[in-house]
Amino acid sequence: MSVTALRRTLFGAALALSVIGAQAQDNVLNLYSARHYQTDEALYANFTKATGIRINRVDADDAGILARLKGEGTASPADVILLVDAARLWRAEVDGLFQNIKSPILESRIPAGLRGKDDGQGSAWFGFSSRARVVVYNKANVKKEDVDTYDELADPKNKGKVCTRSGSHPYNLSLFGSVLEHLGPAKTEAWLQGIVSNMARAPKGGDTDQIKAVASGECQIALTNTYYLARLMRSDKPEDRTVVEKIDVVFPNQQSYGTHINIAGGAVARYARNRAAAVRFLEYLASDEAQRYFADGNNEWPVVRSVKVANPALETFGTFKSETIPASVVGMNQVKVQQMLDRVGYK
Repeated sequence: MSVTALRRTLFGAALALSVIGAQAQDNVLNLYSARHYQTDEALYANFTKATGIRINRVDADDAGILARLKGEGTASPADVILLVDAARLWRAEVDGLFQNIKSPILESRIPAGLRGKDDGQGSAWFGFSSRARVVVYNKANVKKEDVDTYDELADPKNKGKVCTRSGSHPYNLSLFGSVLEHLGPAKTEAWLQGIVSNMARAPKGGDTDQIKAVASGECQIALTNTYYLARLMRSDKPEDRTVVEKIDVVFPNQQSYGTHINIAGGAVARYARNRAAAVRFLEYLASDEAQRYFADGNNEWPVVRSVKVANPALETFGTFKSETIPASVVGMNQVKVQQMLDRVGYK
């Protein structure tokens, strides 16, 4: 074989390997996810079955994922990011960790208030499911009319009755950021101080722990995301049924600005190497199939308004008035809220 022929052979082999490598990359999606729900496994499996694109997943909480993205910089292998809080999505957008995408599918199916700001280049993130931040109370010891607004969590009539998870947890920070938008700084800080004064114990645990504390009498009133409550309502465990029997739920502020809504959402990572597959995955999350799965699998409401679901727990909650503040505004308020929490001693 001549030198020229050998070079041609080697070049052809290298080109073939390059094509194979590119195809392999096209068939793998690197996902950083803060969604720690076992039921999501079927969601990912269905995407792979439909598209042939395999998912490599890294699990962490919202803060851990954002820290990892910052640390990895341009070397990050992440293609798609899933977070479970609107304010964290906004924060990541501000920090330049996402890239804007234009997708007619996402823009037509996801309401404008549940996605990042479109500056003409598309949006940086999109909400795919929603949950309400509601009040649960011990129905043997508390009247519904004493807890039917967020304001009443700070009312002296509820002194010694309130329990919550950490005030700095994203779910509470987002609620407090919403209240700040409604009440203004002075009234919001006074409200937070009132909650601290009304606590039955120091903040600890997660939302399910708060629900169980209300049922056991450790406290009488608590905040929770609706999907935690729905899980207990749908459980076959006798101990969970006992908890549900002892509590009731109220969607606050139905006569004013409505109940606070938070979202879980996704974005394409800034340095995504498989951008096309990443966009395809986000569009899949907006499909009727995936939207119904958020409801059936994790008791969240779909954000695509045309999608109908049959979840007995969500049906029990019925219809309610929800607030209309854009998710990005709630995110912008969180720095101020954290400063307030520090001043009033809300751990």
